[in-house]
Amino acid sequence: MIRMVGITFENELETFHSINHVDFTKYKWYWVDFNEPGQEDIEHLTKTFRFHPLAVEDCIHRPQRPKLDYYDDYTFFVTHTVKEEAMEIFREELNFFIGNHYIVTFHREPVLEVNPVWERLLNRNNIEQWDPFYVFYDILDKIVDNYFPLMYKIEDELDKIETNTNNKSMDHLMSELFETRHMLLNLRHSINPMRDLLYRMLNSHHLQGVRDRWEYFSDIYDHLLKLSDMVMSSRELTADIRDSYLSLNSHQTNNVMKVLTIITSIFAPLTFIAGIYGMNFEHMPELTWKYGYLLALGIMVIVGVLLYLWFKRKGWF
Repeated sequence: MIRMVGITFENELETFHSINHVDFTKYKWYWVDFNEPGQEDIEHLTKTFRFHPLAVEDCIHRPQRPKLDYYDDYTFFVTHTVKEEAMEIFREELNFFIGNHYIVTFHREPVLEVNPVWERLLNRNNIEQWDPFYVFYDILDKIVDNYFPLMYKIEDELDKIETNTNNKSMDHLMSELFETRHMLLNLRHSINPMRDLLYRMLNSHHLQGVRDRWEYFSDIYDHLLKLSDMVMSSRELTADIRDSYLSLNSHQTNNVMKVLTIITSIFAPLTFIAGIYGMNFEHMPELTWKYGYLLALGIMVIVGVLLYLWFKRKGWF
């Protein structure tokens, strides 16, 4: 589906649901949104707007890393939006073609960040202050703002895993920890390239629209720096929690092995005594002695008690 809104030189707003036979020259600037486009809609990118085939190819073949490419009379941007479903983060591409008098947005899936800006423009709020780069800034700001709830949710999950207030098993906690770590990895694959994209935009001499609103785009860049630090800190925390659980598990295993070793050490001489006097040779000494059985049991008890006291003195118990 393609929708279009155009702003005339008299700051009047006109909307269209088809761009066939539209006279673009009558508008001061216009915005065309390709929302879940079909193949016929995609052909307008090359036939109507004459965008470079490489840029169109980046729109069609996904996923692309967030980036910007300069062309003769427009700039092509690739950005990422994110959403979370069932402890899994999905990334969607939102592409922009921005020229001096137009902005074209392209997305294969519905993007929540686009519709609020579109509706606000249709409400004609301070319409004389709008231009293609203002639309770009507004959408980009909402994309970055929507990273924060996911980041805060991940931090809450890590806090629950660390405190373990529900007394979950270690296997269950480790499973949750690695799921959270995977979410952080997906977020990092979007946030860090978006941060680099904003850095290039702020230091570019080709983007007059960014320089005119430098402080606004700089604010988005600051948010991405904060998000990048939050991702890094959370990943370090997941590593610390993992190492702590592994150390605790190793410590518990060592304690169990120590107890089993001590028990084995105590019963080894007892087994030795029982083994000797269980051979039943006919001419063994003391084999027919009246008190031999009681003596053997007594020696076993004494040896066991002495070994226990010795291990306890050594601090092994």
